[in-house]
Amino acid sequence: MGLTAQSVKIDAMKDVFDIVKTDSQHVIALAGNPNTGKSTVFNYLTGLKQHTGNWPGKTVVSARGEYSYNDEEYIVVDLPGSYSLFTSSKDEEVSRDFICYGDYEAIVVVADATCLERNLNLVFQISEITNKVILCINLIDEAKKKNIAIDKEGLERELNVPVVLTAARSGIGMDELKNLIEKITFNSEKRKPAIITYDDYIKSEINDILPHLEDLNISNIRWTALRLIDSNTDIFSINKEGHLTVSQAKKIKEELNINTDTIKLREMIAEHNYNYANELKQKYVTEDTKKIKRDKKIDDIITSKVLGLPIMLLLLGLVFWITIQGANIPSQMLARLLFGIQDKLSSLFVQWEVPMILHNILLDGIYRTLAWVVSVMLPPMAIFFPLFTFLEDLGYLPRIAFNLDHMFKKACAHGKQCLTMCMGFGCNAAGVIGCRIIDSPRERVIAILTNNFVPCNGRFPTIIVISSAFFAVYSNAYVNSLIPALFITLMVLFGIIVTLLVSYILSKTLLKGVPSTFTLELPPYRVPKIGRLLYTSIIDRTIFVLSRAVIIAAPAGAITWIFANIYVGDLSILSHVANFLDPIAKTIGLDGIILMAFIMGIPANEIVLPVLLMAYLSTGTLTDFESVDHLRTILINNGWTPLTALNVMLFSLLHWPCSTALWTIKKETGSIKWTLLSFFIPTAIAFAVCFITASLYRLIL
Repeated sequence: MGLTAQSVKIDAMKDVFDIVKTDSQHVIALAGNPNTGKSTVFNYLTGLKQHTGNWPGKTVVSARGEYSYNDEEYIVVDLPGSYSLFTSSKDEEVSRDFICYGDYEAIVVVADATCLERNLNLVFQISEITNKVILCINLIDEAKKKNIAIDKEGLERELNVPVVLTAARSGIGMDELKNLIEKITFNSEKRKPAIITYDDYIKSEINDILPHLEDLNISNIRWTALRLIDSNTDIFSINKEGHLTVSQAKKIKEELNINTDTIKLREMIAEHNYNYANELKQKYVTEDTKKIKRDKKIDDIITSKVLGLPIMLLLLGLVFWITIQGANIPSQMLARLLFGIQDKLSSLFVQWEVPMILHNILLDGIYRTLAWVVSVMLPPMAIFFPLFTFLEDLGYLPRIAFNLDHMFKKACAHGKQCLTMCMGFGCNAAGVIGCRIIDSPRERVIAILTNNFVPCNGRFPTIIVISSAFFAVYSNAYVNSLIPALFITLMVLFGIIVTLLVSYILSKTLLKGVPSTFTLELPPYRVPKIGRLLYTSIIDRTIFVLSRAVIIAAPAGAITWIFANIYVGDLSILSHVANFLDPIAKTIGLDGIILMAFIMGIPANEIVLPVLLMAYLSTGTLTDFESVDHLRTILINNGWTPLTALNVMLFSLLHWPCSTALWTIKKETGSIKWTLLSFFIPTAIAFAVCFITASLYRLIL
């Protein structure tokens, strides 16, 4: 007999929420708002015994780890950060469903001690679902610096849930947390969380429903009754024993004629929860108003309508300037080292009598490509990512999102899109993955399709080098050092403008809809931890992006060398391709070799410039340049003008995504249609912009 459609669905859902474990292991869920230090709590508990992956059937990343305590084994599931259990975000959906339907033995809700009232709403919601709740108030070290004191005992009495104060980064309170987890898991600590009392209207609605649920063997009857009046029946779509199904929910609503305004009721309940949270804060939290006012004064400047954007652009320019200036000498040293190794390898290959064609493919093709990619990418990334992570840990990136939010709203896009755009500076593929934080599926696709309009680390070198070669020609060395940073900042600004325009057009055509609202929490300013900053920026970002580029660039180098050294008639295949593309390229202010170099750079943008030089010099191998002056001479001798330089930078900014980004888009959207559009939309815009600038240039001259 075949399985029914319903039984297949149940099994699929079971896989999502049942954690694979042995009989002796206990599952602990870790929930909380973003920016509460939840991941730090997770890392402290699990140490190196952790791994990440995707939830079955979802693109949302899950983190799972293990630890031992008093001879018992615990599995910790780090749920995606969530402000509420009512959301359409993929990340928060996973959190909601696991909290509602998952098989865990205790749930730790991590809250931020510096803004406790913002976190209590989630605590109230989870307390409606399960008795096995622990409130972990983290970042008490930050609270202490701000002279914030929390009456733990009073809060514990009021909520009737175990409360522990922690500073996970330094291990404060973590042993007490482990002890509480053990007590909740083995039922030695039994408490029934305090139930929030709503107004008479909501109470009467709940009381009418409760008798109809009692005979259905439903767990969490009160929570289910609340959801029947403030939510759509879709919230009951997980078919699991002990929980209401969609069909049962619809039947109850019909029988009781429940036609409530769900949005209005949810707002009433949320308002009640937030008011109660503020009551608890007034009773059990004391604050130093001077420090709070100090942070507010800083925010009044950084997020002001007049100064917010200029400060953002100045900081962006400063980051680029430091990156460019700091990377120059290390890049040269690394290039000399790696290209010097090539000479030694070449001598060894000759001694070993390696066939010349293999010698050339391995060394002139693959090795030289890798040497170029590493020497060009590694130094700027090793500077840019720590600076970027510093601003992130400091708490500045959410302020950028706040400053740009109204612009994205006017473009009918999501405010969080500017955060995913920031992620694209390092790697557009990482930016595409970051779009998971956007709640609305429509707005998530818009963010994915437009993420390519910020230059990734693979495109920075082309823009930096071309701007240095053609526009940094002043006698003053200080001015020359500022020009590349200025050009990149202007390019980024232009990329943001294009992002907003394309987002608006998409929202009015292919992806029509009203922009959704979201809660943007501005976390407190924190002094970044140097160890975490270096680990995150070097290991998680720099090494990850560099390894991806290396894996892709190696075969690209081999193919490039083969095309440059196989002749058809008097010309190599590379030259034939360039000649074929030349008429098209000329119309947009480029030439066939430039366009061919960009096409060859689809696997990795980092190889565009060396392929370009190789074709110009007819060397048959990827070529480095001795200096910026040397590069300028090569380019001018091959017919470059200021228009050519400008359009190469514009084309580099706007053109199609690299193969890794395209593959990531396919995985994230699951759609060939959106993947193709993500290629053709930027390509069309790149051609159109370059055609306009070329036409204006020719008209003026």
